[in-house]
Amino acid sequence: MQEKGTISIHTENIFPIIKKFLYSDNEIFLRELVSNAVDATQKIKRLSSLGQYQGELGNLQVEVSFDEEKKTITISDKGIGMTADEIKKYINQIAFSGATEFVEKFKEAKDANELIGKFGLGFYSAFMVADKVEINSLSYQEGAAPARWICDGSTEFEITDGSRTERGTDITLYVNAESEEFLSKFKLQEILEKYCKFLPVPIKFGTKTESEPDGEDEEGKPKYTSVEVDNIINNPSPIWTKAPSELKDEDYLEFYKELYPFGEDPLFWIHLNVDYPFNLTGVLYFPKVKNDFDFQRNKIKLFSRQVFITDEVKDIVPEFLMLLHGVIDSPDIPLNVSRSFLQADSNVKKINNYITKKVADKLSELYKKDRKAYEEKWQDIGLFVKYGFVSDEKFYEKAKDFTLLTNTKNEHFTLEEYKEKVKPLQTDKNDTVVYLYTPDAAKQDAFIQSANKKDYDVLLMNSPIDNHFISHLEQKLEKTTLKRVDSDVVDKLIVKDDAPAHVLTEEQTTKVKTIFESTISKPNMKVEIESLSPEELPVHITQDEFMRRMKDMAQMGGGMSFYGSLPDNYKVAVNGNHPLISRIVSATDEQEQQKLAKQAFDLALLSQGLLTGSDLTDFVKRSVELI
Repeated sequence: MQEKGTISIHTENIFPIIKKFLYSDNEIFLRELVSNAVDATQKIKRLSSLGQYQGELGNLQVEVSFDEEKKTITISDKGIGMTADEIKKYINQIAFSGATEFVEKFKEAKDANELIGKFGLGFYSAFMVADKVEINSLSYQEGAAPARWICDGSTEFEITDGSRTERGTDITLYVNAESEEFLSKFKLQEILEKYCKFLPVPIKFGTKTESEPDGEDEEGKPKYTSVEVDNIINNPSPIWTKAPSELKDEDYLEFYKELYPFGEDPLFWIHLNVDYPFNLTGVLYFPKVKNDFDFQRNKIKLFSRQVFITDEVKDIVPEFLMLLHGVIDSPDIPLNVSRSFLQADSNVKKINNYITKKVADKLSELYKKDRKAYEEKWQDIGLFVKYGFVSDEKFYEKAKDFTLLTNTKNEHFTLEEYKEKVKPLQTDKNDTVVYLYTPDAAKQDAFIQSANKKDYDVLLMNSPIDNHFISHLEQKLEKTTLKRVDSDVVDKLIVKDDAPAHVLTEEQTTKVKTIFESTISKPNMKVEIESLSPEELPVHITQDEFMRRMKDMAQMGGGMSFYGSLPDNYKVAVNGNHPLISRIVSATDEQEQQKLAKQAFDLALLSQGLLTGSDLTDFVKRSVELI
């Protein structure tokens, strides 16, 4: 048998499209060809189970091999194989998929959908790396003759008698000069482990040496001998293909280690399993998240029927869950995904919503089932929850019931509980509830203590997302505002009608202001004389809440870059009711006045961590003199 011909019109322009647009990365060729081999293998298994094939199945594995000298890569399977006519139909006439006929023939089989092969377009990805491709195949059909097809990447092909004696197919790629990097054991192993690690049929790639027990030596210690065994690179039955009822916690933890060998154990996980209105399986793990907001993206892997597609899952998984780890498998997402496809596809949107709901339900369940255990995990999961709270309205609707606020005493409250706790004392004269917070309890201890003296509570807001979370809380909570505890003196943070009276006269107030302004002499420090409790510090340095918040958001890339370029401005609040200020007013020596004012100002700077360099050295010297 010998036949030459032209591949059907459908493929006239297929090669430039494949090389340029269809696949983003040329290593995909191996994924496509191995996937096709797996499809062919699953089909013969299915035919055998349906009684449509009576022969021996034998060792059903796919083998990948290469020959560096001949510059070839071969993918071999023991699947259904093809006759010369089938090669012409399925390979040459690309518009017809072998799977379509297969599914029609066996559509009464419940899981025929799983067997839809992509034998066709995916096959042509071979020409991304090969000058010439050869198929050697022998069909499972009784009396079939082996067939060989060869093509050099043009639309011309040749079919002759094949040499294969066993059922199945060999596809040999004659690798082109630009793609010789693929003629390497390490490169091929790396690609196979990336894309084929969980394919449902064993994939053999060469052999490996293992140690086997071999009796005992003279001292009774176990002896081992080295043996060569098949190097099977995949786990054909990963846990997401099993029912949750079949699995124990150890199975989930073991699989996590398989995915992330160097990771800490996860906190908990969610097993996804839905078949309507789309198909989706998978396991999502909640890892321990450090507070440096390292997003560790590309940790969720997307599969389609156990074939790895991508770890760029931004449009499938909600943005706030990009911190999760794990696996999603959906046959409703095609192998050749592109960003524009994902953004437009209705299944992807449904999957996104489903995952959001599942995560919210799991967190709600954990919170209701064991509040104490949930609180203990809050430091690790709070970042997820707050991020979702801010960025996803559907998630917020559920999360508002299990989002926790933590105060400086490490007590946890739901949003409702916290409002009830602080409302009686922290409502200002305009009937607005004021939540006080600190991003750094150690650094702002003086301000926290001032608040605590008035029995005010202070929240700890020290995660990287908290600037956005605070703004979002203010939008969602009625008549509530949040103020950083060092953004003003305590009496100005929550303004009441019972502010302390001024002990200074108007003239003395002006005098004190002049002394401090001349002593400080910094344009970014605005001096104001306040009427505070005599027990408060003589001087406070604060930064306006709005400006500081805008600058923090600019640092986080929150679209506030204009504010990020502005200089830091501070308010110097001088407590006119403090005994030290009366002492400054009554001092007759101008140098003495300035020395005391400078000391009080430097103490305020010190409490905010703003006293550095020579100013700090001068302060220490002056403190020694004053002692």
